Amino acid sequence: MEAYKQWVWRNREYVHSMGSLANGLTWLLPEKFSASEIGPEAVTAFLGIFTTINEHIIETLPTTRPHVGPSGTDSSSLSYPLLISILKDLETVVEVAAEHFYGDKKWNFIILTEAMKAMIRLALFRNTGYKMLLHGGETPNDDKDPNQPNLQNRPGNLDRNHRFGNQQNHWNLEGRAMSALSSFGQNARTSPTALSPTSGWSRRIQHQQAVIEPVVIKEKRRTLSELVSEKGVKGALFVMGEVLFITRPLIYVLFIRRYGVRSWIPWAISLSVDALGMGIVSNLKLWGEQSKQIHFSQPEKDELRRRKLLWALYLMRDPFFTKYTRQKLESSQKRVEPVPLIGFLTEKIVELLVGAQSRYTYISGS
Repeated sequence: MEAYKQWVWRNREYVHSMGSLANGLTWLLPEKFSASEIGPEAVTAFLGIFTTINEHIIETLPTTRPHVGPSGTDSSSLSYPLLISILKDLETVVEVAAEHFYGDKKWNFIILTEAMKAMIRLALFRNTGYKMLLHGGETPNDDKDPNQPNLQNRPGNLDRNHRFGNQQNHWNLEGRAMSALSSFGQNARTSPTALSPTSGWSRRIQHQQAVIEPVVIKEKRRTLSELVSEKGVKGALFVMGEVLFITRPLIYVLFIRRYGVRSWIPWAISLSVDALGMGIVSNLKLWGEQSKQIHFSQPEKDELRRRKLLWALYLMRDPFFTKYTRQKLESSQKRVEPVPLIGFLTEKIVELLVGAQSRYTYISGS
């Protein structure tokens, strides 16, 4: 496994390009939108998982820079985005297989999948100190909270910053060596073998490992009570808005199983949950004390814009699609059908949209 990781690290540009190409070509597989054809979806899921694992290996490329993260997240939380990505790759083949073998009971399996994703996302939300989930938790939110002082500007670090220059050169060879010597001295004081006449060799090994291995700086993970205490009503509303966004897909499929996919009730309730969650998070400045504002980083602002764009998927969900969107698409296709090339391309686009709409997982937005 280590040899494979090394190969992926050395050829990461090639691996990334081939993964994107393979995932794009899966849309051209025959019988892509046939309910009885599980094979194409299984191939798509396998390539998706393969690409996801490779991307995870590339993103965890060893580095000599210090890694700063919340305490308790350096081992478990790193696997959460990977688990979410794998579930998203598997959910379509699960839906197709369930529809093939169980018919309308496929919603039980979709509910199970959405419940698993919701639990993992809630665990990730808690484990990261209640930071906004980016891309549904697939992208780690590592940006520094603008309300907290920068680690580089804290007392005791100013002289060190002045000595080593800017942030890019802070953890250079000299800095890593000083950190290794400090770690070595601590081990010498606490290790029972420090006084052993044969401990010189192990001390040299420990010193070499400390120089090579990256330094991990842990930050204290913020708890819910600390967030509410620090931000007041705004903190509680932010958590409520994020929880609504995380659980919205599960609520939607639960109502679909209860009322059916052609009912307006699941569609309207899902839209209401989305609107309520987005309204709360986007208008936090209107609530509570003005001195306890929650400032979003640039990736978090981009995430809010991405969530608003996902509302366009309501045009693709039944019953709105069957009653309105599909009729508009077909009428547009008939108008441009006599035009060479444009009519052919429009027909294929409409066919692709109608096929994608038949699968919940393609238009779930989760």
